[in-house]
Amino acid sequence: MASFESGSTVRTIVVGDVHGCRAELESLLTAVRFAQGSDRLIFVGDVIARGPDSHGVLAAIERFGATVVRGNHEDKILSARNGIVDLKGEHQRLAATLSEAEWRILEAMPLWLDVPEHGARIVHAGVVPGRKISSTPRDALLRIRSAEANGRWTDDKNASPLWGELYVGPPHVVFGHNALTDPQLHDWATGIDTGCVYGGRLTAIVLDAGEPMPRGRKARTKLTSVKARERYFPG
Repeated sequence: MASFESGSTVRTIVVGDVHGCRAELESLLTAVRFAQGSDRLIFVGDVIARGPDSHGVLAAIERFGATVVRGNHEDKILSARNGIVDLKGEHQRLAATLSEAEWRILEAMPLWLDVPEHGARIVHAGVVPGRKISSTPRDALLRIRSAEANGRWTDDKNASPLWGELYVGPPHVVFGHNALTDPQLHDWATGIDTGCVYGGRLTAIVLDAGEPMPRGRKARTKLTSVKARERYFPG
């Protein structure tokens, strides 16, 4: 869907699900010493909704020239704009206040992003083990949590096994969506949604230029997190 070519970028910083938590995003970027103009900044999606300042997060994304992979919350709002679904509650209120510039940010979000320099693929929820990403249902890319060896998948929070336990790369998949207390550190997949909007933490992976994505527990050394200031949404 999209790809970054190797270049002069000093580092690549991949941020987990922000969900409108602008203050925590700013704290995280300070913690990793984000340098605009040299560091590459990527988000795994779900940058909006549920948290306190979706507009502030979108403004930061535009200001920093960041790339965002589409999450299920962005897709839901875009689907409503295209007449596919009806919105209610918070999503309806948010959609009503989005500017044309903000809509363009959402519309530009790819379903996945390849970063060959790190041997990595960024996708919001994950992939179906054993299937090429080009033939993976878009709903799986946006919502998968668990999968079975026969290729069936689900967004059920209580199902098992996690899809990352079955996936074999390359590439190494970095993803969000499935908010857990700790990052998912699978051999070929790393999940960095640590539930900031639910009172958990906001997590980022920081990779040096040309550094291969570490696998399994080794990835922990590349993670940085900041605590949520409060619980914004019931988890």
